[in-house]
Amino acid sequence: MLRFVLSFFGAIFSWFVTAVFFIALTVGGVFWMYSRDLPSHEQLAQYAPKTISRIFSGEGRIIDEFAEERRIFVPIDEIPPLVREAFVSAEDKNFYHHHGFDPRGMIGAMVEAVKSRGQNVRGASTITQQVMKNFLLSSDRSVERKIKELILATRLESTLSKDQILELYLNEIFLGQNSFGVAAAAQTYFNKPLTELAPHEAATLAAMPQAPGRYHPVRAKERVTERRNYVLREMWQNGYIDQATWEAESKLPLRSVQNGDFPAFQQQLPPRDYFTDEIRRQLSAQFGAEEFFSGGLAIRATVDPRLQKVAARALQKALEQYDRGRGIWRGTRVTIPAEQLATEADWRAALAETKVPRDIEGWFPAVVLALGDTDATIGIEDHEATQTIPAKDVQWARKRLSDGKLGPKARVASDLLEVGDVVLVRQMTDDKTGALIRWTLRQVPEIEGGFMAMDVNTGRVISMQGGFSYQSSVFNRATQAQRQPGSSFKPFVYAAALDSGFTPATIIVDEPITVNTPQGLWTPKNASGKFYGPTPMRTGIEQSRNLMTIRIAQDIGMDTVAKYAEKFGVYDHLGHFLANSLGAQETTLFKMVAAYAMFANGGERVEPTLVDRVQDRRGRTIYRHDRRDCVTCGQATLPAGAAPQIVSNRERVMDAITAYQLTSMMEGVVKRGSGRGVSLPVPVAGKTGTTNDAKDVWFIGFTSNLVAGCYLGYDQPRTLGSNAFGGTLCVPVFNEFMKEAVKEFGGTAFAVPPGGHFVNIDRFSGAILGPDAKGDNVIAEYFRDGQDLSGLGLVDGGFGRADPATLPLFTSARDGGQAVTTSTGKKKVIPKKADFGTLSSGGLY
Repeated sequence: MLRFVLSFFGAIFSWFVTAVFFIALTVGGVFWMYSRDLPSHEQLAQYAPKTISRIFSGEGRIIDEFAEERRIFVPIDEIPPLVREAFVSAEDKNFYHHHGFDPRGMIGAMVEAVKSRGQNVRGASTITQQVMKNFLLSSDRSVERKIKELILATRLESTLSKDQILELYLNEIFLGQNSFGVAAAAQTYFNKPLTELAPHEAATLAAMPQAPGRYHPVRAKERVTERRNYVLREMWQNGYIDQATWEAESKLPLRSVQNGDFPAFQQQLPPRDYFTDEIRRQLSAQFGAEEFFSGGLAIRATVDPRLQKVAARALQKALEQYDRGRGIWRGTRVTIPAEQLATEADWRAALAETKVPRDIEGWFPAVVLALGDTDATIGIEDHEATQTIPAKDVQWARKRLSDGKLGPKARVASDLLEVGDVVLVRQMTDDKTGALIRWTLRQVPEIEGGFMAMDVNTGRVISMQGGFSYQSSVFNRATQAQRQPGSSFKPFVYAAALDSGFTPATIIVDEPITVNTPQGLWTPKNASGKFYGPTPMRTGIEQSRNLMTIRIAQDIGMDTVAKYAEKFGVYDHLGHFLANSLGAQETTLFKMVAAYAMFANGGERVEPTLVDRVQDRRGRTIYRHDRRDCVTCGQATLPAGAAPQIVSNRERVMDAITAYQLTSMMEGVVKRGSGRGVSLPVPVAGKTGTTNDAKDVWFIGFTSNLVAGCYLGYDQPRTLGSNAFGGTLCVPVFNEFMKEAVKEFGGTAFAVPPGGHFVNIDRFSGAILGPDAKGDNVIAEYFRDGQDLSGLGLVDGGFGRADPATLPLFTSARDGGQAVTTSTGKKKVIPKKADFGTLSSGGLY
């Protein structure tokens, strides 16, 4: 009997051992099979997550951020213990004790699933396993993935420390609301750094990994609160907080940015504008889009936030004044259905969803709620109570009818508006007291334009406005719009001439020209419609004489002009056509302003930049714009009153004397020519430009420190009208900006380079005068030492001369004129007032 019993139990034991062996062999085989071709876990030691790239102003303030995944990387030693303990309690309380997977947790999850008959299935993955899933594996629910997860988790535990694994987890985990990692989530939900989180807030973050898509702090407030309190209880049971803290924190309401308890971080940033978007465009091209959006770059921008606002206001003011002067009402072309206007809550919610620009200072979206006999009642975003648009506020405009024609001028509000129309409004206030007069209708102009200002010595762009409103149109007209510069290009023709032996006193023939072209005869004219005969070169640029410019270009050769324009970066390739000497070929405002900076700084190459420095995620500088040498910066101290000695190593693109002569002539444009509307307390030079039929108007000007430029025109070029000129539309923009800019940057007389001397010249005839000559006709011109002044000669460019007895002739100009009969019975045309920066109708083709 005993022998039978022993034999029976021996057989059972043998079968058991055999079964265990085969099970172990099978499990081992399965693990061996799945362990082949697994991704390497060692790459996690070089973890470089996708993180936010941020743009900072010169003062170190964040002005914009770009991210594919909104993540802020934080080293484990900078993550407060409270946050670490909350996540360990919520996700893996045995984290510091297991070796990659938690058998007890797995058995507990299985038992709970059985007891609840599948109703309460919870994951048993450790933090290490979740790291493997998030980094190296997929998220599909399969046995194969689970086995690979276990294998990799055990391998990772032997490679990295627990803190390193937790660092990976806390920076990679998705926590909802496009927030990756605990630092970004703390900012998203509470607008706080990790160090300022209370226990209940840390527990809220730790509650999110279970269901980040469903745990919304508003829509699922009760569920999030329950999960938060569960995490707090676990923290107490694990000894991380005491019972009193657990009970007190559990009773607190769920507070978040989404519930309106804290201001949103994004709302504290200024609205995205043309400047930061241009940085995105340029750096994405330089470093690659992936590196820019996920590389965690720290970008120090050159923008001056105060002057950027001044530039935006100045350009917007000019655009709106022109548009309002046309008297055509377009509105926003956005409406809200009548059923969404029933209650205040309804129309406010509907208005908040409308896509209208909200980045125009002082302007607010509003909706027309009712129309009276004369007035309109509107509801305004972010303003309590309703307001009224009176009849007198609409009487400047006409509405375009369905057939495309303009209706009569509005008399009452209902002539322009309908109930449900979304409009833009601003307050009209008393200039002296600031008291509200009324709310007034506004609209985004059809006409657009660009503005840019930069330091002439460093190339730092301090302001850039690429249109009326970035939210209305992201197209940057300062850098992307190809436009004809018109007469603002002429300084490059004159610069090439000065370097070719001309002087400011060289006499140029201003007489009729006829050029045979493949398109037929081209007969360019001056803007005034007159011909002035032999005239000093200075007068040619001051009064923007087209015919003189063409003769200069013909004399020195368009190939020479093209080389200059290309050397200054205005064009990559300038066609060798005479019309291009008048600015017929298109370029950008960005290139033109940068080129003018080289006039102002004495002829040295300067590259415009929107960025001072770029650092990578580890703080290493990977780009720095200013590469000049500072000779004395390494000294411990400097003599009293001495500034650091900076040596320029820039390329010279223009002779210094030529640069000064041209600058002096362009000062005359501001004093006596088409730019005489400029009024600044420091010396300033510049040039206007008005293209054929006034499709584009320009002004670019500079002081000793700054250069700024502006252009206005329709995106689909068409005439701005007979009264549109660079001197009337763009000069006011330049003036308004520079008046504020010179308060900060100052300005001095333009530096006179060595190697020359001053000679008094009659600016009307070009005659050399004595050193004591005085009068309005006298101007001191700067000549090179040793230059022969006796043989200045007369330049006609090889074109035929007119009979001097017929000069000056009056001809029809672009802006028309009045035909009269003289005392001799001849017909003459008296032109209307013209801007000297304007090209005539024959100027471009």
